[in-house]
Parts: sequence; structure tokens; C-alpha cells
Amino acid sequence: MENFVIKGGHELFGEVNISGAKNAAVAIIPAAILAGDVVRIENIPQISDVQLIIEILDSMGAGIKLINKNTIEIDSTNLQYQGVPYELSSKFRASYYLIGAMLGRFKKAEVAMPGGCNFGVRPIDLHIKGFEMLGADVDIVDGMVCAEADKLVGASIYMDVVSVGATINVMLAAVLARGLTVIENAAKEPHIVDLANFLNSMGADVRGAGTDVIKIRGVEKMHGCTYSIIPDQIEAGTYMVAATACGGDVLVKNVIPKHLESISAKLIEAGAEIIEYDDAVRVTRFKPLTKCNVKTMPHPGFPTDMQPQMAIVLAIANGTSILTENVWDNRYQYIGQLLRMGAKVQVDGKIAVFEGVERLTGVNVKATDLRAGAAMIIAGLVADGTTTVENINYIDRGYEDVVAKFSSLGADIKRVKTENKQTAKTAG
Repeated sequence: MENFVIKGGHELFGEVNISGAKNAAVAIIPAAILAGDVVRIENIPQISDVQLIIEILDSMGAGIKLINKNTIEIDSTNLQYQGVPYELSSKFRASYYLIGAMLGRFKKAEVAMPGGCNFGVRPIDLHIKGFEMLGADVDIVDGMVCAEADKLVGASIYMDVVSVGATINVMLAAVLARGLTVIENAAKEPHIVDLANFLNSMGADVRGAGTDVIKIRGVEKMHGCTYSIIPDQIEAGTYMVAATACGGDVLVKNVIPKHLESISAKLIEAGAEIIEYDDAVRVTRFKPLTKCNVKTMPHPGFPTDMQPQMAIVLAIANGTSILTENVWDNRYQYIGQLLRMGAKVQVDGKIAVFEGVERLTGVNVKATDLRAGAAMIIAGLVADGTTTVENINYIDRGYEDVVAKFSSLGADIKRVKTENKQTAKTAG
């Protein structure tokens, strides 16, 4: 078992390089099997979710070749259909992208229901609706999603609510279907666009990604390609928030500034100064933090995956701030950890009201999910004294080299093995 031990009170200075996008990688890697060919994927983040999806493809018989730590070749030329091992696919949320990819390639799929962070139910009814409208029969048997079709035929599919996962899964299933598929009320996140660009690089015909209407004209066959994943919007936002909370001067490199606009806007409102460059943003903060109100929304709104991190800024900002979560039902589990550190927060349903305090105090806290874990790191960085963050397996799911990156900015953070034999609750 490992923990992060953080000694707070240091401003952050320096540069940090952002890794490839987790949310893009966990969709693009399974999508590679649609090619039936050799695909090289670059800028892959070294995180546990990515390692899991690669392990799953390897167990299914795909040829996996590591070119370097951030580049992989996947050869699915001779891949034969088989169910995805339950013990692997049940561990994380993005396992359900294998349903769309396998349904597209083999016209059948058998994958465990998604696991991952526990901050709300993960219904896949929209995924199932999309698969069924394309012509598949879908059943859930003993925790496994079983989908099969004689053939897949394009259809018009309206998403009842904006769903990133369902949008991606229908895209994966539709690229090799016959005819035209139209997804209305589609999600518009950057990784949706990245997946569409990847699919098109393999010979698909996907248009409109990044808007609320995506049109997919099915093709007979796809082929290999070389593709580089976009930078991670949420990782970049996490370091931007950390620089704002701690104060200092940080250059966040290898980013697409346009993807960060909603985050930048709120940090500026809270007291940071942000300068955009072609592929970097500079975040400085030397004046007191001021209150601001934040509402999470689907892209291009403020990302739900940045909500816990932004909460640390609100916890120590002067005045009363209101945080509204509009995406997930149960994403405030981390608030109990913040209260132990001296934050003043009241939660009522989807609304959290923060009365800014002068300082937080270091204590032992737990990561309740991936992004809440990142928030606990930031809280530890701004707190007086020493903070120990437990359950860091959650954090490893989405952040590459988090200790090295924060340390390079002057943070005092270490990964420490403990003698405690009680195992941390695993994701899923």
C-alpha cells in the first residue's frame, strides 16, 4: 500500500509538461481493433486505466508492441472474437468502449458492466438504445453486457441526455455499419473530436464531431494509421488550479489553450492571471483569492472532472462561493475530507456553499475517486503542516508521474510505502 505525503505551504514555480488525454486514450486504444491492421498510437499517458485496456487487448490476442513509454503499436490483423475477461473489464469505466468496438468489428461483444470511480450510477441505457437502433440485440446477463447483430445498419439516434460515453460507443459501432448514422444531441468534448479524427485516419467517414450532430457514413473496411493523442485537458486544468491555489508562476506546456477556456475564465475570476501561448498557458497568482461561483456543464462549460480541484480554490478564497454540480449526482463525497482539513462547506443536493477560510490544516485524508484524489493533493499543497493522502490507486488511474511533476514545481510531495496491510479499496 502506498500513500502520498505532502508538506504544504510552498508556492509553485516552473514548467510542467502535460501528458496525453486519459479520456481520449481509453476510447482510441479499443477503437484500434476496428482497423484489422497495425495502428501506432503516440502520446499515450502512463496511467493505470491505459495499462488495463492494453492488458485487455493483449489477453484477447492483439499484438502489442511498446515502441517507447508513450507510443504503442496494436496489431489486430489476426484478432479473433472472444469475450473480454470479467476480472479486467469490471475494474474501470471505459471498459464499455470495447462493446462498441467489438460490435463494430465482430458484430458481437461480451463485456462486464463498467466499474471505476463511485460518484454516481453509471447507467448504460443510452449505449444500449444506440446499439439496438443500429440493429443489435443487447442483454445484461450476470453483470455482463452481451450484444450481437446479424448486421449493423445506420440509424438516426437522439441522445435523451448529453452522454460522452454513449456518443463514443455509438460512433465505434457505426463506422462499419451500412449506411448513414446520425447522432443528435451528441457530446462535444475534445476527446470526442480526437476519437473522430482517429477513426477518420483509419478510413472512417465521421463528420460533425465537436457539434451536437455527428454524421457517420459506414465504410466497408478500415486500415492502419499513426496517430497522436491530444493533451489532457483535465490534467492541464489540475496544474492550473494548483498554481492558482498555491500561488506562484507556472507554465503549463503541451496543451491546447482553447480546450481550457472555461477553466481559465474561472481561475481569472478567482484572482489568477493567465497568458495563452500557442501550446502553453502561464498561470500566475500573487494576490488574494476572491470568491466566485462555478457550475459544471457539458463541454464547452466548466468540466465536471475539474469540480473537486476547483473546490480547493473556493475553500480558501475570500467570501462566499457557490459550486453547483450539474452532471453527476454524488460527486461531493470528498467534502468530508475537506471539512477535516478545516474547510467551511455546506452541501445541499447538487449545491455546495463555501465560506472561504484563511488556511487549511494537514491531516490524513482519502481519495474518494480520481479527481477528488487530485483535489486532496492540491489541498495538501496549500495546507499548513503535513497531509497524507490514502487510496492513491484512484489517482494513478488518471495522472502520469504526478509526484515528479509537482516536485519539479517546488512542491514537497513523496510517494511512501506503508506497513499497513489493509488494502485500499480498488476502483470498480
